[in-house]
Amino acid sequence: MAKRISLFNHKGGVSKTTTTFNLGWMMASKGKKVIVVDGDPQCNLTGMITGFKGATDLEKLYQQPGVHNIRDGLAPAFESRPSPIVPVDCLQVPGQPNMFLLPGHIGLSEYEVTLGISQELSGSLVTLQNLPGSLSHLLNVTADKYGADYLLIDMSPSLGPVNQNLLSTSDFFLVPMTPDYFSVMATDSLASILPKWRAWSVKAQQQAVLQNAIYPYPKMAPKFLGTVVQRYRLRAGKPSRAFEEWINEIEKGVKMKLLPVLRANDMLLPPDVYAKAGVDLGKPTMQMSDFNGLIALSQKYQKPVFDLSDEELGQVGVVLAGTKESMGEFRKLYSEGADKIISMTV
Repeated sequence: MAKRISLFNHKGGVSKTTTTFNLGWMMASKGKKVIVVDGDPQCNLTGMITGFKGATDLEKLYQQPGVHNIRDGLAPAFESRPSPIVPVDCLQVPGQPNMFLLPGHIGLSEYEVTLGISQELSGSLVTLQNLPGSLSHLLNVTADKYGADYLLIDMSPSLGPVNQNLLSTSDFFLVPMTPDYFSVMATDSLASILPKWRAWSVKAQQQAVLQNAIYPYPKMAPKFLGTVVQRYRLRAGKPSRAFEEWINEIEKGVKMKLLPVLRANDMLLPPDVYAKAGVDLGKPTMQMSDFNGLIALSQKYQKPVFDLSDEELGQVGVVLAGTKESMGEFRKLYSEGADKIISMTV
């Protein structure tokens, strides 16, 4: 069965989408069959991979016959249709035969309220019993259709019911961050929110009405794979002083606040799994500087920052040599990161 990895932080602008795309591509290049899932109603991942620029382009995708996005996949459960949930017809990611996109939908947020009510485990739950397990079921049948090894789920920057469900029914999760005050504060918030989500999920797993539903709520316990710190400037090959101070604060918050509550709530892997993968949870599992101009080119050509051609870079001479050196470093960092993720999730 495919392993699900959620990329989650309720702080926006921490490169969740960029990490999902580049990490997914690298894992696919190592022979793993990967589906990247756009669970964010903003649909940035869908736009990045398809080259869509706005709602008009997305509307053309939505109007195709069949099930081509996450919202349409969930519609049988959320709109009480007499048909079962079926796999989403994913899109092949151009240039990467082992990678597929499960497209997002700007209307996914319309299901938030109904899902939230169903997840309150109230007396009215009988009429909504299929909803909490429907997301997991959709991902399962879609993964089975494509023989996927991994699903990487790009989540929105929110604490809503959809994110609660996606993370709670994942096998693993990564927390992307940027070295700034807001990520330090987000660490404190996550230390409060994640145990509550875990407690809710444990309770849901014990509810007979959810276990006897058409789409049973799965018995899963997501495990922390670490943080991904990105988007900082370098000086002499290292983070500049201001960024280094924020990185140190993030590491301190993870070590002193986040890890203890994750450990207490069965959200960590055994210590030897981290050690074998070369992961020190007090440090970022992956850390890399700002991509600068490479990110715009990556989006333009729908390719990862480490796999752009000389022609796509549009540079010559010393400038091209410097850019290729940076690309080589990003390739190395993503390769090492993918190896760590694979090692921890086998």
